[in-house]
Amino acid sequence: MSLPQNPKLMSIRTFLKKKAEFMPGHKLVFTNGCFDVLHAGHVDLLTRARALGDSLILGLNSDESVKMLGKGDDRPVNNQEDRAFVLAGLECVDYIVIFHESTPLEVIKAARPQVLVKGGDWPVDQIVGADVVTKAGGEVHSLPLLDGYSTTGFLEKVRG
Repeated sequence: MSLPQNPKLMSIRTFLKKKAEFMPGHKLVFTNGCFDVLHAGHVDLLTRARALGDSLILGLNSDESVKMLGKGDDRPVNNQEDRAFVLAGLECVDYIVIFHESTPLEVIKAARPQVLVKGGDWPVDQIVGADVVTKAGGEVHSLPLLDGYSTTGFLEKVRG
């Protein structure tokens, strides 16, 4: 049995058509990541990111992109369709766009969010796309992470 249709998952082209319907005056927040094994730290960060605007677009690393990041031969644990489906179940996530590059820069350039968010392990000056967003008058935030939660730590614990 295959997964049901995921209405939050779309191409950047489809997202831009939707964006045209609700802009201007809509504060769009963007964040990205692998979200390989969803945990409380992810949900906390996504909820706080969404609170910074009117809607949240999540750039999701494709399976190929996760491999480029060198997170391990066995990563991602869950494939991109499964990860997108689980993330779509979160009320705080409004749109999901899968990207295949090593960074979400092209998605950020196309989406033109007013707010860019990453977890606190990323200094603002190292967040991909920060220059694009700030040049357009937007905000960039590095939000503190929930202590004790990381996918790598979780997988180490499970693998023993």
